[in-house]
Amino acid sequence: MMEIENLEEYQLIKASMDELVASMEESSKMKKMLLHVCSSGGKSIRPIILLLCTEICGGERNKSVNAALAIELIHSASLIHDDVLDDGIIRRGVESAHKKYGVPAAILCGDFLISKAISLISSYGTDSVLEFGRAGMYMAEGETIDISSSCTDFGRKNYFECISKKTASLFAASAAIGAYVAGADRETAMKFRSFGENVGNAYQIVDDLLEYLNRLEDKQSTYESVTLPLLYRRSMGHEEAVSLTVKEVLQHVKNAKDVLQGFGDSAAKDKLLLITNLITVDMLPASVLEMS
Repeated sequence: MMEIENLEEYQLIKASMDELVASMEESSKMKKMLLHVCSSGGKSIRPIILLLCTEICGGERNKSVNAALAIELIHSASLIHDDVLDDGIIRRGVESAHKKYGVPAAILCGDFLISKAISLISSYGTDSVLEFGRAGMYMAEGETIDISSSCTDFGRKNYFECISKKTASLFAASAAIGAYVAGADRETAMKFRSFGENVGNAYQIVDDLLEYLNRLEDKQSTYESVTLPLLYRRSMGHEEAVSLTVKEVLQHVKNAKDVLQGFGDSAAKDKLLLITNLITVDMLPASVLEMS
């Protein structure tokens, strides 16, 4: 099975990120923190999606690299800030930034990443910049919803608003920006936006389900969000709650793939379909998928 790390797009993002960090002054404390954040080895899913959407629309992926880096940087910033809010201890198998360097330094590192991301996206035109800015605002709004999820009236509608803003918004922006960089019109970009939103929702539901099933080994935090399987569990048994959660994943994956079917065959499209599976259904154990 193809691994994300073997994709040319992943290698391009990694090399570009390494170059960006290496260009900073050696004496910079910020560089030390960024090296720690980068050492956690994320898969760069969102920037890869951006590059592939550019390719599907007939554009050159090299022209999308800075936009893709901007997406990766703002994503990294959101993880740092989320860990501060949730008192995250482990992130991607390594100590969270605020545990290693302290809360003030971690917050400033996140701020630095956001500022650098803005400078990178700024040259891409109004549509891309608006998509990027909207995603940033949605991510913050989604986090505020997540923080209040412990309220007794937090329900299914609140959950989907939360993950759509907190997680799926950046997937959606990545896909739409990728199309815009290639010169696609708004109608086409909105199709890719729909693809990204569905993939992002499916991705987050899978993550929440794995956490519910105690299957996440590289992530640890003090605060526990109210997630879809926990909401279902309030009114039904364990197996039924898992089954309904898996069905939600499958529906969002289908919606995402249906969008891509409207575009011609290409290597980039095949990669995007592969990634869609790798970060959603392929993450679930066979025994869990059978429950749906």
